[in-house]
Amino acid sequence: MNSAEALHSQLDLLQKRSLIVGIAALVLCGGGVFLSPEQFFRSYLLAYVFWLGIALGSCALVMLHNLTGGAWGAVIRRVLESGMRTLPLMAVLFVPFLFGLPHLYEWAHPEHVAGDALLQHKTFYLNIPFFLLRTGVYFLVWLGLAYFLDKWSSEHDRTAEPAVLRRLEALSGPGLVLYGGTLTFAAIDWVMSLEPHWYSTIYGLLFLVGQALTTMAFAIIVLSYLANHKPVSEVVQATHFHDLGNLLLAFVMLWAYVSFSQYLIIWSGNLAEEVPWYLHRTQGGWEWIGLGLVVFHFILPFVILLSRDAKRRKQVLMKIAAAVLFMRLVDLFWLIAPSPPTTGFHIHWLDVVAPIGVGGLWLAYFCRQLRGRPLLPLHDPSLVSAGGHAVEHVQEA
Repeated sequence: MNSAEALHSQLDLLQKRSLIVGIAALVLCGGGVFLSPEQFFRSYLLAYVFWLGIALGSCALVMLHNLTGGAWGAVIRRVLESGMRTLPLMAVLFVPFLFGLPHLYEWAHPEHVAGDALLQHKTFYLNIPFFLLRTGVYFLVWLGLAYFLDKWSSEHDRTAEPAVLRRLEALSGPGLVLYGGTLTFAAIDWVMSLEPHWYSTIYGLLFLVGQALTTMAFAIIVLSYLANHKPVSEVVQATHFHDLGNLLLAFVMLWAYVSFSQYLIIWSGNLAEEVPWYLHRTQGGWEWIGLGLVVFHFILPFVILLSRDAKRRKQVLMKIAAAVLFMRLVDLFWLIAPSPPTTGFHIHWLDVVAPIGVGGLWLAYFCRQLRGRPLLPLHDPSLVSAGGHAVEHVQEA
């Protein structure tokens, strides 16, 4: 068995194991629906937003690469395209929310709205039919973008026509605008409205940067694994990991900047509608989660990624990316779990099992998509410039 066949065999095994673990974990979560429906849907929201972030972030990074080019995107393009092709699965996994909106959102209870003047003022926007209509629009946009990006990329593999690349570039500019707009409203609808009295004008940007960071960390982990096998091993070099490490560092810094900007603006404004959101996330034990985010989500990755050596060493960069990926889940937990305000820090068993369940299904579907195409894009000009010595082999693979 050659290296490529061994890789496909390993991906097949990972797909089967992920599917089994995912189904088993979701069966356990099913028990949580009856024991504590509010907690189940809160934990499921955490899991859903995390894994959807990789699917959407993959779509965004593909469009970014279409506009900018570069070897960094060529070596992870198949990983990103496989990630964005999981969006149909995520659309299906949204279905449980159709039955759980009253368990998640205060504004979904007419009796609560009737006794709250501010919720009455927001009722035109925060109501179940309009919520579901907006969600349908989001998925139509996301699935449409992923469909054409994938279709034209596959067409370019077959034809090598420069006109196909121009089509991808023409779609990607408006596509990024559509992605940013729909994601902003989705973040407001699904997460920020958990506390409908609170608002932040840069909340959508926080999720946008977070998805880019999550996806880059995930892509680095997968590429580090693929780089042990042909044909990827014959193309990917230390310089590629160095470029990806620089991008990971940039996204870490941008996440820290946006997060601190939101905190600084809200805290200095000292408004009764805004400050309580931070108050119940910085007391009762939640402050340690916030401190952990500062240290392990920003300071340590920032310091380590400043090292050129660390970024060029595949195993070191992969461990940093894995730590960042875990901290992304912790960050979403810190955003979602304390809503509505609780008496103190708590972590429910569903907060652990739900991400494993959704993640198992997502990884199984991702592995299936990754196995379905060549692991490197054919005829990609940036791939040629990055590793021209291996182009013939890549095209034959």
